Amino acid sequence: MNFKKIFIILLLFNLSCANSFSIEPDVFVQSTVNRASAVLSKNLSKTQKINELKIIAEETVDIEGIGFYTIGNYRKDMSENELSKYAELFEQYFLKSFSSRLAEYTNPEISVNSKEVLSENYTIVNSVLKGTSDRPEIKIDWRIYTKNPDSPLIRDLIIEGLSLARTQKEEFASIINSNDGDFKVLFKTLIDFTKN
Repeated sequence: MNFKKIFIILLLFNLSCANSFSIEPDVFVQSTVNRASAVLSKNLSKTQKINELKIIAEETVDIEGIGFYTIGNYRKDMSENELSKYAELFEQYFLKSFSSRLAEYTNPEISVNSKEVLSENYTIVNSVLKGTSDRPEIKIDWRIYTKNPDSPLIRDLIIEGLSLARTQKEEFASIINSNDGDFKVLFKTLIDFTKN
């Protein structure tokens, strides 16, 4: 299974307009499906779709939180300026990575089934990506950050038990570890990705 592609399909459901009222996490997830699907079904160029999807992601995904999680303990070794630079690079990487791939899809169907409140700050929303002739049905769990109930945010997607945030963290750690702990090599990797 190509988890990066699935990640893109799934991130489209991270997308929802900012909320001015308290919204239940399962309703939030379902609404993201509807909004993203509307963008993908429009008669727009790929570039136009990418731009719309980026805007939605900036509004609803906790990109900074995901970025700091994926850098792991290396965060302790960074100066304030380096952390700021990393956050900027990760956001650019994240937005390009998901939006450019997501724009290739049209109308994936996700059904929200249930939710599990883990704490005041986190709720897991359970859903299923409906199968097609090209792919099987896929179980997707959404980790929703609910500290501010007026503005829930996506912190992670768990696909068939695999955490995408954790997978990204392991990938970044591999890059840094293979370069003697030099996290600046990761910076260059992120820059190269966004420029290509």
